[in-house]
Amino acid sequence: MKNTLLRRLESILEVQLHQSLTHMQRGLEKESLRVTPTGELAQTRHPESLGSALTHQWITTDYSEALLEFITPVFQDINRPLSFLTDLHRFTYQQLDNELLWVNSMPCLMGDELSIPIAEYGSSNVGMMKHYYRHGLWHRYGRYMQTIAGIHYNVSIPENFWSVYHQLENSGEELQDFISESYFGLIRNFLRNVGLVVYLYGASPAVCGSFLQGRRHQLKTYKEHTCYMPYGTSLRMSDLGYHNDAQAGLDISYNSLPEYVESLQHAIRTPYAPYEAIGVEQNGIYKQLNTNILQIENEFYSSIRPKRVTRSGERPTCALVDRGVEYVELRCVDLDPFSPIGITESQIRFLDVFVLYCLLEESPAITGNEQQCNIENLQAIVTQGRDPNLRLTSKCIQAPFRQWAQDHLEKMLKVAHLLDRAHNHTAHSDVVKAQMEKLVHPELTPSAQVMETIFTDYDSFFDFAMSRAQDTARHFSKQPLGSTEAAAFLKEARRSIEAQRRIEAEDDITFEQYLRDFFAQDACC
Repeated sequence: MKNTLLRRLESILEVQLHQSLTHMQRGLEKESLRVTPTGELAQTRHPESLGSALTHQWITTDYSEALLEFITPVFQDINRPLSFLTDLHRFTYQQLDNELLWVNSMPCLMGDELSIPIAEYGSSNVGMMKHYYRHGLWHRYGRYMQTIAGIHYNVSIPENFWSVYHQLENSGEELQDFISESYFGLIRNFLRNVGLVVYLYGASPAVCGSFLQGRRHQLKTYKEHTCYMPYGTSLRMSDLGYHNDAQAGLDISYNSLPEYVESLQHAIRTPYAPYEAIGVEQNGIYKQLNTNILQIENEFYSSIRPKRVTRSGERPTCALVDRGVEYVELRCVDLDPFSPIGITESQIRFLDVFVLYCLLEESPAITGNEQQCNIENLQAIVTQGRDPNLRLTSKCIQAPFRQWAQDHLEKMLKVAHLLDRAHNHTAHSDVVKAQMEKLVHPELTPSAQVMETIFTDYDSFFDFAMSRAQDTARHFSKQPLGSTEAAAFLKEARRSIEAQRRIEAEDDITFEQYLRDFFAQDACC
């Protein structure tokens, strides 16, 4: 009997459904710290010439006022988000006043924690909520963790694929319910296999010692100021990155949309004693939005999220309940310091293959035991992925890492052939085959290349990262935007500033009432 993946691939080919995959849609969200010419975190406000961080379509900030986030529109052409992201960099470099963009995921030279400015979004209720939510992140987890940068890859399967695939699977569910459950199957397989992406593309094996001040760790030291993992792939995905004890015990279920929403809402409704001790408000300043395990949905750190475009003021879980899953957001991608924009075309092609593989491969429910196995396997790859003798030793998988990874890549190659037939080229297969080489030669991985470059050419991670930031700034200074393109970005900046002013002028309720109304949306879920 054919396994599920082969059966689905053959069914798709038989009805020529693979042609619809040329309409997959993609968007990128890329974070970068603004830094001074000496590599310290910028203390300046978000440049007014970049527009309003609250309302700009494409340029905003994340946790810190200095942490820029570029957001591309959604495109079908695989090169369009890359070219748009390039233009965002070109425009931004033209607006920066003697500052640089940091091109590594792990941050720059860090001073005292309080020197990390929290992002400001103006005086409107929605702007203050965004700001005070970040106050909550500060009081709960500290500010250092929030300076780590990455790329989020948003991808959706085409509508015309779903209607036929629904029939091929002989599903008795309503179409939107089938789509949502299929996306959750994709997510479960992604969680099982995300370590493969981290090994192949992780690019943060080292960090400046200033980031670790006062923190216990087991990293090796290189020439006093650099801390690194000898076989590591991604500090960003390790316990030193997006990790916290309060969320470690969360049991968020990905076995269905209703279970996911209920478990996430439970965390948002459940008080947590250490956060209760912090309190909510002091002298009119909010320390956090509430004292529950999660303030809002976005506080839950995960390597992938089911998403639906929200309406103004709508909670993400309510959007999912009301209209189902629309796309997935992959959050496991380190910045590539060797690429001016942090990501390449070949990496996007690989992620497309990986996403489609996770969709088409059989995806049973994840038990609590398997959830723990997935966490253990990922952390082993994060910290020891380049060790030639690494074995996965969780209760669920006990195998040499490279054999496990090779098995997945061989199956992914079949999916890549499907995409190649749709696009009439071999680019997807070529990129999968190139990743197989990294299993045989771990020195080809980005994490290994980062460490080799540091050891060979620099005295520290900081010197390496500073050099890459300077090289990137020179790269973009040589290709400024033309007057037409620059005018379009300046027009959006002006529009966003006016939009923020309008929102602030139209507020007619207190911030306290705004918060009550926002959290009252629980009833819809």
